[in-house]
Amino acid sequence: MTDAPRTRRPVVVTIAVVLVYIAGIADVTLGIFVLLSRYQATGPDVLVVSLLGAGIILFGLLLVAIASGLARGSRLSRVLATVFLGILIVLHVATIASTDTWDIGATVQSALAVFALVVLWTPPGARHFARELP
Repeated sequence: MTDAPRTRRPVVVTIAVVLVYIAGIADVTLGIFVLLSRYQATGPDVLVVSLLGAGIILFGLLLVAIASGLARGSRLSRVLATVFLGILIVLHVATIASTDTWDIGATVQSALAVFALVVLWTPPGARHFARELP
């Protein structure tokens, strides 16, 4: 029984995995702060801020959960990471539009998510995810 030769993971994929972990952890942190800022909101804004914070926390945790699949070269993990990062960008834009306190944090997080998406879909990474898994 011979083992198939292992291919090295491209540096671009490693960078993407690290960026996804950083983005997920930072999103959880930002989501907690947005959720806690609901106590400063008044009237109907309390519900909006609470839902935004909970959504950012949820998708940040989901992003951290699938990052190890990216490291293994899972195509499903790359698709899910793309979907979750897209949803997080929409949540960050909604946070910027509805709150004044978290504009800078949400902008930085959106830029990080876009950068992670770009790195995740660059050609060396795309070839790594397109290969047949053993």
